[in-house]
Amino acid sequence: MALGDRWNRLSQSPTRSSAPPPPGGLRAEDLFAKPQAEAAPLDEKLRRAYFWLVNQAVISPFYDIEFSRGQPVRFELGDAGAELHLPTDQSYSSNVLIPLLTMAVGGKCLLVGGPGRGKTTLAILMGVLTGSTPADVRRSVQQGQPQLTISDLVGMPLPRDLVQAGSLAEISIAWRDWLKRPVKIVDEYNRIPTKTQSALLTMVAEGYVESHDQMLTTSPPSGVESWFFTANDDAGGGTFPVIQALRDRMDVTVAAMGFNSRFFDELVTRIEAGEKPEEHVPAELILTPDEQRDLEAAIRAVPVPPIVRRHIEFFASHFEFVQHGGRRFEYRTKDTVSTSGGQVGEVIDSNSGADLQVDLGAQTLNSLSVRSLQTLITYAKAIAFFRGQPAVGLDDVAAVLPFALRGKLLPNPTHPRFDQGDDVELAHDQVSWLADLFAQSRQLFGHLLLEKRDPVGDLLAQLGQGLDGVSSVEASRRITSIESQIAAVAKQGKLYGRHYDDLLTLKYLHQRYTNYLLWLDGGR
Repeated sequence: MALGDRWNRLSQSPTRSSAPPPPGGLRAEDLFAKPQAEAAPLDEKLRRAYFWLVNQAVISPFYDIEFSRGQPVRFELGDAGAELHLPTDQSYSSNVLIPLLTMAVGGKCLLVGGPGRGKTTLAILMGVLTGSTPADVRRSVQQGQPQLTISDLVGMPLPRDLVQAGSLAEISIAWRDWLKRPVKIVDEYNRIPTKTQSALLTMVAEGYVESHDQMLTTSPPSGVESWFFTANDDAGGGTFPVIQALRDRMDVTVAAMGFNSRFFDELVTRIEAGEKPEEHVPAELILTPDEQRDLEAAIRAVPVPPIVRRHIEFFASHFEFVQHGGRRFEYRTKDTVSTSGGQVGEVIDSNSGADLQVDLGAQTLNSLSVRSLQTLITYAKAIAFFRGQPAVGLDDVAAVLPFALRGKLLPNPTHPRFDQGDDVELAHDQVSWLADLFAQSRQLFGHLLLEKRDPVGDLLAQLGQGLDGVSSVEASRRITSIESQIAAVAKQGKLYGRHYDDLLTLKYLHQRYTNYLLWLDGGR
């Protein structure tokens, strides 16, 4: 094969045999029908793009998003507790797959890692996959630097209008072309001045930009807009501190892996040929605006089964509560402590009513925001779609959770597991810590037999059926059931985060039925 053809090695067979058989089985005409050259389904096209990226374009032999049928093969290495896992199902490289899924769902991805690890190149490849030329994508990359002004970022008012206009409304803005691109790239965003970061936040959060009383929406023709930011680290380093609101808008954070020296020959080949991967993206992988729109819609349509939802809500329930956060029960939260200037870690340490070793919430300094949970659901749907699964599975959630919650769920450095034993390295390896945290939650879920019983959920479902026709006697009976559930928790003595949401839900239910009884009495 000629050197120039090596970039066009695409799988001619399905990359994952997960397509269901035709409804009702094969028909006679199916056996004799002439094969038609049809475009690959969108999930298959997305997988082909991934395998081209990871096998041809990006040198990334790091398969850290693991899936296995049964237990993976494990090897203990060295004397420091290192393990190498060999997964038994198709597995993936996070620093390629997570950005690709970001492009597919219209998300916001922060790529972190030292200089020269291919962060910007990977983001440029995402732009080319959405139909822009490599030159246009490179030209539209916003280079973070201390002198970057809002006008540099969004565009300049026309000089003629500045002189002749009688009001701001008469001024025309020469908007920058990059604002309408489906993939937007901001390089080294932690070198941008704070004022310019604020303008960038409006674009990222609200989808529009303002200048001299003029407004431009940044949505591209497909309606699917993805952002890629790069930084050398995600711990606040840089010329300017990243404003928290902008940092919180990052849907996922993924590390750009280092170069594996065993692939040195590929570097030599590229230098000798003068090739850049973004110049050789196969045309079959390019997504049209219609395909981008359909792809995003198909991903969001992937269902999340009830048991998966229950596991996610149970996981989220661990982190809001802290025993001495406030006097009123509703205010016993980490947010109460942090917004008043207190130290969450110190409050957790003072809790003598729970075992910190088994309290998952004690491992974190904060809880999960609604935005973080929405991101987790979106990316779980995306990876399930990418894998050709009919619905989101717990393994899909586990695969994306560390990247969706990195920088969102913060470790408590004073927790015992981070300063002793085999878990010391988790203090600076957030991905492994978050993956382990979800695994602990799943294990606890099973230990508590929550797959078989959910009394609070049953009470919620009962209320969800409505109150029409419910008698005062029945409402009173339900109030008694609610009080019994609260009493059962109270008898346990120890209180954990997983109880907090349940108790407040029970109080909510109690109030609904109490109000209903008052209404019934008032109607007599």
